[in-house]
Amino acid sequence: MRAMTVTPGTSDSARLSEVAEPSPDDGSILVEGLLTGICGTDLELVSGHFGTGRPGAEQLVIGHESLGRVLEAPAGFGFAPGDLVAGVVRRPDPVPCPACARGEWDFCRNGRYTERGIKEMDGYGAERWRVDPYFAVPVPAELGNSGVLVEPASVLTKAWEQIDVVGQRSWYGPEHVLVTGAGPIGLLAAMVARQRGYDVHVLDRMSDGPKPELVRALGATYLTDLSELTVVPDVVVEATGVGQVVFDCAKLLGPAGVMCLIGISLESAPIGVQLDALIRQLVVRNVALIGVVNAGKRHYADAVDVLQAADPEWLGRLITRTVPLSDWPSALTREPDDIKVVVDMRG
Repeated sequence: MRAMTVTPGTSDSARLSEVAEPSPDDGSILVEGLLTGICGTDLELVSGHFGTGRPGAEQLVIGHESLGRVLEAPAGFGFAPGDLVAGVVRRPDPVPCPACARGEWDFCRNGRYTERGIKEMDGYGAERWRVDPYFAVPVPAELGNSGVLVEPASVLTKAWEQIDVVGQRSWYGPEHVLVTGAGPIGLLAAMVARQRGYDVHVLDRMSDGPKPELVRALGATYLTDLSELTVVPDVVVEATGVGQVVFDCAKLLGPAGVMCLIGISLESAPIGVQLDALIRQLVVRNVALIGVVNAGKRHYADAVDVLQAADPEWLGRLITRTVPLSDWPSALTREPDDIKVVVDMRG
């Protein structure tokens, strides 16, 4: 069967490969791949910056943002042929560490976890894949192709959970939220914030194209410069990973504010900052900076809930380009109006 593969640690190794049928060791549910989302993590895998295949394997099947249709499923687990399903990315380490032992594998302490399509496990970027029922996420049929957004949305439901946990260290009543970056993660962050009833501002450098319209359709405010911000944010969701943006936004947080770092930049550019002055501001205002990556099982269920609560037409507009599996490397080249690019695993 055909699959999206890379050679871990080797740059520009993205290719369409013939691979063996998925092993039963991967799970008892057999799935027909429908869509696979492309994100910054995939770009890093293709660049050779990180990623490891199965022990002894020279190539890795990538793809961690998944949507598929069940072909075969064991009885008694709630799945049947024809059901839509997404797969959880991370698996707990075998020790297990205290976090993994409690089902919090997204907070693994010893780094021995595995991840589908990223670390020591083949991903979902194949015509067929298998998954254990415990790591299979039911996707309601009404979500359709937007079900491929379950995995990225799960990272945001985790982010908001963690923001709430940190915020509740004191009296907690956020009103104003600033989201930096209007890519898929930033837009989903803004969507969840609006569902929570917050006043939302989204910062991005693009002044035209689909991003401003998508933000305004949420009832949020679109900014291209921080000088346009007229409120003091209680929460910042930082989805760019750009050091200067992080620094500038951290200075804007109100007392007991929370900044959630969720973006990672592929670039590494030095910036000149007065870090001592920033530290003083953060300390005297009781500001908290937290980082969030990956998601636990409950966050996937929460992701399905927030996607179902969204405007279906708005969700559909997030997917701006679909490329066939036969030409999947073309999905790695960004086009001007790209937001979420997905690969049609049947093409």
